[in-house]
Amino acid sequence: MKIKSAEFVMSNQDVAKCPKNNLPEYAFIGRSNVGKSSLINMITNRKSLAKTSGRPGKTQLINHFIINKNWYLVDLPGYGYARVSKTTKKVFQKFITAYFEKRKQLVSAFVLVDIRHQPQPIDLEFMQWLGEHMIPFSIIFTKADKLKPNAIEKHIEDYKNVLLETWEDMPNYFITSSSKKIGQGELLGYIETINQDLQNT
Repeated sequence: MKIKSAEFVMSNQDVAKCPKNNLPEYAFIGRSNVGKSSLINMITNRKSLAKTSGRPGKTQLINHFIINKNWYLVDLPGYGYARVSKTTKKVFQKFITAYFEKRKQLVSAFVLVDIRHQPQPIDLEFMQWLGEHMIPFSIIFTKADKLKPNAIEKHIEDYKNVLLETWEDMPNYFITSSSKKIGQGELLGYIETINQDLQNT
């Protein structure tokens, strides 16, 4: 898939105010310091489509971007560490949950995980929640340029071992690096395949 256009559409906290058309949506979410904005900019070939910041927790709304005029990339607030109040975190949780439970246009979620770290309970709990709510998702391992290939394999194996304690199969996953543009083609190809399947049904 070639990205011919990528445009910001809207930001809000109310799922009912999200775009009314039936274009497929792919939601990106992860812990607040996982490199989500950099990844979005990398896969869309835009330097500042999503706002990057040195301060985790910058994304505080449901952000819709229309890609190639035929699908939406949805940038959701991070969970976990963020320099925001407990009240604000509760608001995040409320509209993130509402988005996943109510948004019929959602085709798949992408859960971003920093590949440098061991499996974190907060990530595992969120994946479990998605599974229990029958929401399709893939894992995106970020910051792969920070590790050597054998370390990457070991960390993914660690994730497999933990996930397979409760899952029948390892969820679909991608290995990425925003700075090296690793995984861009695989991610876009995956989305393109799903979009084509949707058009043929």
